[in-house]
Amino acid sequence: MAQRLVAGQGSFPRFIGLIALLCLMLSGCATPVGSTTWRTAPPLAGNWVSIQRGDTLGAIARRADVPLVRLLRFNPGVDPHKLAIGQRIMVPTQQERAPSGGPYRYQVRPGDTYSSIARYFGTTPGRIQAANRSVNPNTLKVGYLLHVPLRGDTPRVTSRAPQPSRPATKPPARLPDPGPLPAQQKGWRWPLDDYRIVRQFGKDGRGSLQPMLLSTQGGSQAKTVASGKVSFANSMRHLGNVVIIHHPDNLQSVYALCDDLKVKEGQSVSTGVAVCTVGYSSATERYDLLFDVRHGGKPIDPRTVLR
Repeated sequence: MAQRLVAGQGSFPRFIGLIALLCLMLSGCATPVGSTTWRTAPPLAGNWVSIQRGDTLGAIARRADVPLVRLLRFNPGVDPHKLAIGQRIMVPTQQERAPSGGPYRYQVRPGDTYSSIARYFGTTPGRIQAANRSVNPNTLKVGYLLHVPLRGDTPRVTSRAPQPSRPATKPPARLPDPGPLPAQQKGWRWPLDDYRIVRQFGKDGRGSLQPMLLSTQGGSQAKTVASGKVSFANSMRHLGNVVIIHHPDNLQSVYALCDDLKVKEGQSVSTGVAVCTVGYSSATERYDLLFDVRHGGKPIDPRTVLR
């Protein structure tokens, strides 16, 4: 983990300050007023950088002294043309590697888990664990270098022969209208006992429908909102570990961004049963649970069924 030297008490800092002042007074010193002298900013490599007004990935790469291509590969979900103020960018260290086809060599940062690392790089916790069998995932040490295999890990092809044109595919058929919600399928409990809604269900600024996002404390467990049967309990790309439960009247509840799973596919569960431990996100520095409710396969506002 990057460290910064901090000047101590005593006459040494005053001595350095006098030298800096003397340097500014002499014509032979070319340090402009307002520039950094003996105090240095903390290194960018190995840390997260928050986007400020006017920042570009190219400028950050130059400040961090890392190739732009490495910075891009360590931020696979970042669009360099749509940076937002406050958005966090990961800056790699010299020890880390990001081959075009994988596997990555990634340095563990504070708060990391296999689930959060897998979610960030679009792989699965199982693949990371299989590539690091000598490492205990429950006691990850900051600074340890992990192998992070991507899905497939096949070499990138630099040139390809022309591919025959494919016939245009038809858009997927719309799901039939499931009708109104049955009155008995309301008043469900919330999936967390202690939570804060950080994103409501609805469309974002680009018109994309976004599920509800709940923030909670470390170690919290998501629980079933109603009785049903587990139809899926595994990892999904960009969503970490996911649990999907089918309920009567064609309803489904979805719990994503999970860490440890507590249920298995095919298991019948009653209301209030723990389905997973909520995972930590290095991007938001929170413990977040993505929660979704679907009726007939169509996402609906969870507040229509929650009490």
